[in-house]
Amino acid sequence: MRLSTRGRYAVMAMVELAARQQDCGEGGRVSLGEIAEAQALSLAYLEQLFGNLRRSGLVGGARGPGGGYRLARPAESIAIADIADAVEEPLRATRCEENSPGCLAGRRCLTHDLWFELGAHLRSFLAGVTLADVVAGRVAGRAGSPLPVAAFSAAVAD
Repeated sequence: MRLSTRGRYAVMAMVELAARQQDCGEGGRVSLGEIAEAQALSLAYLEQLFGNLRRSGLVGGARGPGGGYRLARPAESIAIADIADAVEEPLRATRCEENSPGCLAGRRCLTHDLWFELGAHLRSFLAGVTLADVVAGRVAGRAGSPLPVAAFSAAVAD
């Protein structure tokens, strides 16, 4: 399971913005053209994404000479899940639609709870990782390893 292009591009762009802002100081602004070039992303697509990010209060922008975007809050206070939410990226793994009776012809499929829990873990993970974490390289190893089957069986039996 992964984020769609919309969510991934928004995260990539925000990480680039946070890294560049860190290099040029808090007041520094970064143009979308610089972000687009550095991340090999479409400028027109970034303009759409940054409209959502601005409306969500994650970035602030200024037009004209010296204009560009900056983070509206410190990178330490912007979770990756906040970015996904801002660009309306759904973080669920089930195929059930909101307020629907189920996955298959009005009933829940047998794997519904599995995919629902996976989506919850993904959301929890992304809520616990900030832009500052990504920029500083503090992400690897944070997901943890799952319990071996024998350990899981023993834990459930207790």
